[in-house]
Amino acid sequence: MNSFKKAGVANSNNSKNQFWQQHNQSIELWTEAVFQQKVDYTHNKPVEAGFVENDFEYLYSSARDYCGIKGLVKVIID
Repeated sequence: MNSFKKAGVANSNNSKNQFWQQHNQSIELWTEAVFQQKVDYTHNKPVEAGFVENDFEYLYSSARDYCGIKGLVKVIID
């Protein structure tokens, strides 16, 4: 809680605590290649963090659906 409070005090958008980062910006997905790059980046984050060895092993990842394994959320891949 001390870390959340410290982050909240340092940001003028908060009055108490901050949990989420507030510097996110939208990215236009103007081509299929850019879309695929972002999907690959997202799927690879748990691997880079060392949580799993393969992207489809992470329970909360849509990479499971891309590999033919049923994920937790219904993903429609066309």
